[in-house]
Amino acid sequence: MQKMNEAQLKELEQDLDAIRNDVLADLGERDARYIRKVVRLHRTLEVGGRVLMPFGFIPPVFAAATLALGLSKIIENMEIGHNVMHGQYDWMNDPSLNSQTYEWDTVCTSDSWRRTHNYEHHTYTNIIGKDRDYGYAVLRLSDDVKWHPGHLLQFINYILLTVLFQWGVGVHELESERIRRREISLKSKLPFLRDFFRKGGRQAFKDYVFFPLLTFPVAPIVLAGNIGANLIRNLWSSTVIFCGHFTQDAETFTEEECVGESKGHWYLRQLTGSSNFTGGNWVHLLSGHLSYQIEHHVFPDIPAHRYREMSPRVQAVCEKHGICYNTDTFARQYWTVLKRIGRFSLPDRVRRRFEAQPA
Repeated sequence: MQKMNEAQLKELEQDLDAIRNDVLADLGERDARYIRKVVRLHRTLEVGGRVLMPFGFIPPVFAAATLALGLSKIIENMEIGHNVMHGQYDWMNDPSLNSQTYEWDTVCTSDSWRRTHNYEHHTYTNIIGKDRDYGYAVLRLSDDVKWHPGHLLQFINYILLTVLFQWGVGVHELESERIRRREISLKSKLPFLRDFFRKGGRQAFKDYVFFPLLTFPVAPIVLAGNIGANLIRNLWSSTVIFCGHFTQDAETFTEEECVGESKGHWYLRQLTGSSNFTGGNWVHLLSGHLSYQIEHHVFPDIPAHRYREMSPRVQAVCEKHGICYNTDTFARQYWTVLKRIGRFSLPDRVRRRFEAQPA
């Protein structure tokens, strides 16, 4: 991580706090209209997809219904659920948008998400040994994790994780790797497992039992469409998250260098450990504006649709302090993610041999 003295870190803190305070002072009806519009869009797509699905014996209708339902799940998870649970809209005092009571359309319980993501990940972003979101305990992405032969298969693990992403996120709090090392007991996780199976069971029943049975003569078509919609959501959301955290230039940190860190140091870690990607309006909406992952990590409780207008000011602060602002096209960032997964699947001596070769 870039070295800055305390005076420089304090100045960085003041610069970013000024951006945050300016946006907070401007929050109001414009932001309320935006999130309500997005909620209406999500509900329209979901109802449209559900209504069309029984007519999926017509191939174009099946494709449209599956896509509409998949998009509704993406928007609900990314732009609504994730952002609402960060408290971005608590100031509206709308019970349906309250960060502590919102329950989203995925198998991960909101309480578990708030613990593992809002607190653990955003507090200890990319600190190896503290941030379990880094690699999700199945991917080796830096030298901080010792290589073992199982890492040769991590591309398979990556594919499984992306296909089953909502289940991977849902079970993340189990800390299975710590159970294997006998650092914690399975018994201590029983309350979490009860909540997980209760929520996961409801989600599976809704998509794979209730709606197919509701349209019994065409149940297999509805079941296939619901599976397809969940797959669309899983593939997209996992790719967005990986492009924000695991690109070539996203840095990792040790616990030692973050002991007793100041707010300015925390800001620096968010800036250098995150990645943005460019795209059109639909990319920003469907990514929950995590296309601006840098801004999200720095300002997690600011309404995410504001990140686009905040970005030039954040870039100017980075330029002022000589900090790399990691952004590129979606395709290029995703390619660096794939390369990083591939590189660190190899034994260290083989990987370093490849890295030593001229480009």
